[in-house]
Amino acid sequence: MPELPEVEAARRRAERQLVGRHLAAVSVAPDPIVFEGTSPRRLVALRGREVVAVRRRGKHLWMELDKRPHLLFHFGMAGGFRLGRAGEPRPRFWKLDLTAEDNRRLVFTDPRRLGRVRLRRNPEGEAPLAGLGFDVLEDLPPTPKIVEIFARHGAPVKAVLLDQSLFAGVGNWIADEVLYQAGLDPRRPASSLSREEVGRLRSRLHDIVRRAVAVDADSARFPRTWLFHRRWGRKPGAHTARGEPITFLTVGGRTTAWVPSRQG
Repeated sequence: MPELPEVEAARRRAERQLVGRHLAAVSVAPDPIVFEGTSPRRLVALRGREVVAVRRRGKHLWMELDKRPHLLFHFGMAGGFRLGRAGEPRPRFWKLDLTAEDNRRLVFTDPRRLGRVRLRRNPEGEAPLAGLGFDVLEDLPPTPKIVEIFARHGAPVKAVLLDQSLFAGVGNWIADEVLYQAGLDPRRPASSLSREEVGRLRSRLHDIVRRAVAVDADSARFPRTWLFHRRWGRKPGAHTARGEPITFLTVGGRTTAWVPSRQG
């Protein structure tokens, strides 16, 4: 699933492709699931609008247009943007095709149909954005505030990190990476963490998200010591780059990569 770094990279690509340009053509592949009650007619009516900005909060991004409503995207498990030029064949699983006046093109695709495309007059003031917590790239609070948040939650710290109403943008791989680097057991109640442990967690969260964003979520450029490179597929006998055995378990309903020798 695309997490904050992947969505921020997509936001930047969309910004370069469309901001300051008018939509010369809008094509829709009708899909009542992906478009969640938004009719093709309302989407096609966006033709002629100027894309003023592309913004993001957590795992959601939206195109701010010169007139309301604005286009809001969530990529789900496998959605994303494909860039191109007018006249090129549409990619498989396309849902929404936006072509600018200079023939630049952005296509939203979603093979699993778990993403969402919505129209909102005030994206940040309406669901789902209004229910999100702080953005962990732009608005990560200081340690004392996170200590207060954790003190109110007895759920496993991994589950609390994944709660988008608290930590907007944190997904499964980021949560595992943060807890691995901070040396914290993902099963521990969040409320049991000391101030020093919360400070360590915050420091790792800040660094991991910023480093991933700095390389446009290109995982080949993530540090080789990151758990990220070894956590996929629940492979028997998996080890970290340091040779530490990786254990896989379920925490908060999500598959979790855990290194007991480091996260005691």
